[in-house]
Amino acid sequence: MAPSLIGDRHVTVRLLSQTPPPPPFRRESWRSPLRGPWLASVLGAALLAGIPIVLVTGLLSYAAYEPALGRNNLIGDPGFLDFYVFSWPTNPSWLYALTQGLHVTVGIALVPIVLVKLWSAMPRLFEWPPLRSPAHALERISLALLVGSTLFQFATGILNAQLYYPWKFSFLAAHFYGGWVFIAAFVLHAVLKLPAMRRSLRERPLLDELRRGLDETVPESGDSALIPAAPSAPTISRRGVLALTGGASLGLLALTAGQSVGGPLREIALLAPHGRDLGSGPNDFQVNKTAASLGITPAQTGAAWRLRVDGGQRPLELSRADLLALTQHAYELPIACVEGWSTTQSWSGVRLRDLAALAGVEAFDELYVESLQRGGSFRRASLSTRQAGDRRSLLALRVNGADLSPDHGFPARIVVPALPGVHCTKWVALLEFRGTRA
Repeated sequence: MAPSLIGDRHVTVRLLSQTPPPPPFRRESWRSPLRGPWLASVLGAALLAGIPIVLVTGLLSYAAYEPALGRNNLIGDPGFLDFYVFSWPTNPSWLYALTQGLHVTVGIALVPIVLVKLWSAMPRLFEWPPLRSPAHALERISLALLVGSTLFQFATGILNAQLYYPWKFSFLAAHFYGGWVFIAAFVLHAVLKLPAMRRSLRERPLLDELRRGLDETVPESGDSALIPAAPSAPTISRRGVLALTGGASLGLLALTAGQSVGGPLREIALLAPHGRDLGSGPNDFQVNKTAASLGITPAQTGAAWRLRVDGGQRPLELSRADLLALTQHAYELPIACVEGWSTTQSWSGVRLRDLAALAGVEAFDELYVESLQRGGSFRRASLSTRQAGDRRSLLALRVNGADLSPDHGFPARIVVPALPGVHCTKWVALLEFRGTRA
């Protein structure tokens, strides 16, 4: 009986090996004559230039939140991934506007290249047999992780830029850990594929390929899984594909960059979040969350409002009139948000370090700030000694010569150089200097 079973098993294995795979796994299913190592390599080189900008600026954005302070870390304990050993600087004041503007703008501009790159490499996702050797298995794993993490990071990042969250999980935690998966997969895949990419680009110089029109567009030669086994007739040249991809990226760049760089481009920043109705008069600039949306009422911000300043030798409770009676300072400072937009306005108010001195605080480890709002993740934030002690760091009472509007944080808000916008707390109710010492 046993020999019969063994024989039957061998017959079964032999029959399965001779059975053709389902259509997605057949090379004949992928017929575009444009696909091949060269096109994939050109697109890969473009991503190799752009993706590191997105990765580095994303890590810097996390560092800018000073996650080691207070409740600033909203993603839980990241373990060994929480390796930041520097305090986020306040100079230059536009640092966060630059890094986060690059993160969002470059990321959005790369979308067409990412999509065409995925299209160009699609046959490799359906290679048959799926695993041929340990090296091939490693490449397949890196490719699967790279494709999955790329789609996840780009999709959730773009939706976050529009404040649209059709999911139940925490965006911050998911984007943070997804980012590390993306970094690992990207680095591994780049190391594995760089020799083949360099070889392909040397064999077919870019300028030579760009001179070829539709009539000269033929499939590449070789045994790569990307080259179609039964190519169809081309309907566009490779230079046409690159022109369309590059044009789409430049178009997205133009429609996004204005929200960060300002000037004439701001008028065509159609992909900037939250629409175009920004306010009126001196308060006519971007608002993320309105007072009404967070339940801030006139009764809370009216004559009864008081600012508590705790942690010093002299606890304070100050009205807005008391604050206006103190020495006022004015600075041109940007507010830059994680969605990529930034705006520079003229803010005036009381220096945070002057309030510390008034409360009898000589030295402290952090400044805890709490808002009147009761909902949302960012109703409280902690500022480092460097941030709160900078001479330009303000409890702002006015902007562009006018009182803050309710949507911009009346009666008082935090404005600190190079601080992420979500930590420029509005409707401030409490300042508490922690770790104070004489």
